[in-house]
Amino acid sequence: MSQYQPAQPRSVLRGHRAQVHVTTFIRSNQRLASGDADGFVILWDLTIMRPRTVWRAHTNAILGISDWGDDKIITHGRDNRLVVWKLGSQDEIAMSTALPLDESAPERPQPWILYILEVNTLNFCSFTYCPPASDTAQDELLIAVPNTLESEAVDIFHLPSQSRQRTAHLGSNTDNKGMVMSVRLFWHQGYLTLVAAYESGLAVLAQLRRGETWDILYRAQVHSQPVLSLDVDPHNCFFLTSGADAVIAKHPIPTAASLVKESQGTRQTSNETAKDPDPSLLSATLSSAPRVIPPRQTRPSIETQPLKTINTKHSGQQSLRIRSDGKIFATAGWDSKVRVYSTKTMSELAVLKWHDVGCYAVAFAILIDEQSLDPMKSNTRKEETNENPKSGLATSTILDNRDATHTSTLPKPGQLSVKDRRIKMAKGAHWLAAGSKDGKISLWDIY
Repeated sequence: MSQYQPAQPRSVLRGHRAQVHVTTFIRSNQRLASGDADGFVILWDLTIMRPRTVWRAHTNAILGISDWGDDKIITHGRDNRLVVWKLGSQDEIAMSTALPLDESAPERPQPWILYILEVNTLNFCSFTYCPPASDTAQDELLIAVPNTLESEAVDIFHLPSQSRQRTAHLGSNTDNKGMVMSVRLFWHQGYLTLVAAYESGLAVLAQLRRGETWDILYRAQVHSQPVLSLDVDPHNCFFLTSGADAVIAKHPIPTAASLVKESQGTRQTSNETAKDPDPSLLSATLSSAPRVIPPRQTRPSIETQPLKTINTKHSGQQSLRIRSDGKIFATAGWDSKVRVYSTKTMSELAVLKWHDVGCYAVAFAILIDEQSLDPMKSNTRKEETNENPKSGLATSTILDNRDATHTSTLPKPGQLSVKDRRIKMAKGAHWLAAGSKDGKISLWDIY
């Protein structure tokens, strides 16, 4: 008899009545946001494994959830709306905790709505976002979603202005790419970069160059069926795609300077351009050297070969997510299994089986260094400390939403209170959350 015991989830969150489509860790892993097919969103408190906030954000299925700063939540639903809600920790006090399973619960209040974008959701494609510039503060965002009229194009909106800044057409109109199925928007070497994956199985990477034109740097079709999901490496070295077929592909993220075609026998890289100052008119006239053309004024060649592809023999792997350290990634399978892979070798590391029906969503907690996990050394806790001159002890009142009246004596050096231990565990756990068709969320602590 085999002594092998399959891995089991550390916890199971039950509360959704409909299929769970989205899971996302927010607020330093202390909250898990989940969205279902009925439009409900739940913020789970992972320190106690209980709901903190429940509301119906959309009248149709949730496509995507993300946080924006410390007090805003973005939700994207199939009701053709993308909504930014004001929902900080202090706002949770007034919210309902009645789960969607409780049909007898009164109507749940909604958070304050800050912005609403009317967007296309026929593609089943969730939004992606990044700051307007690589060094911009968190008070502005660029939001990318499929175009309303052309299913192959991508619209980029700006918040808080709620204006559409540009539309990206990646390729000619004669291409039969089908609908956009997944997108990612990010900054790479100072250029706004867009990755789009299509219904035909095609993956395209482009950068916004001078003249507001999108230069395609990479284009490859490795999937025979629609791409279901993609994710970009946290270090911007590669991106991964998974599809309705059994293929998972690793694609390069080229640099435009390395792909510039030679001009007049001279190949110029971005580093060389930085070292060569712009010559004056006189020196340019007297110089016999050929004029160097900056990379932005030339059309780059297009890479067409992926870094690696694997046939997993398991079709229908979606919600592909890379962990924040870039070492592993996971997929949610239509066959009810969550699979974990190495990003370096693309080999399968683990198969997590608990749900009896298909999984639709996975999410990794952000890895946080040990130093920041110590509440005794952290400056992020909001405390009011009053010293007692008679006893020499300090009492601390923790200003934390529903525990605002809690007063306790600070633990001895090296010791943590029960609440602090729970917070440390929630922040430091290597959580992997999987949402399923059964309405349940399994939480795994792995690798």
